[in-house]
Amino acid sequence: MAVTSATDLAAPRSPHHQQRKPARRSNFELQSWLFMRISGMVLVFLVLGHLFIMLFLDGGVHKINFAFVAGRWASPFWQVWDLTMLWLAAIHGGNGLRTIINDYARRDGTRFWLKVLLTVSMVLTVVLGTYTLFTFNPNIGH
Repeated sequence: MAVTSATDLAAPRSPHHQQRKPARRSNFELQSWLFMRISGMVLVFLVLGHLFIMLFLDGGVHKINFAFVAGRWASPFWQVWDLTMLWLAAIHGGNGLRTIINDYARRDGTRFWLKVLLTVSMVLTVVLGTYTLFTFNPNIGH
């Protein structure tokens, strides 16, 4: 297998890149574009709020431990906050990587398998994170 350098890769809009069959236009790309903008704005609010609360309001990072997380996740409000952050971050990041795969993967087979791996990793992350959040037992070992 030949090793390619970063300079050998065609830019996404270069003439070489245009030789690939154009993707079929659908509402999916428009919806993905809108989702990225809206989820990005919501994530800025959620993540900055999370950081502000964790770093400044609740006594700083030295106060974060098992008991702190158990107390926080005892509240449905914080469960929904963290779950929303998890889902939006995973889907937002996955959608961004999907776009990069579409732009830079030259072969259809490569593009397909990269998207399969991306989807599997996204689903595993979301499912395991959701499962952890909803089945968290603060009384473990008691």
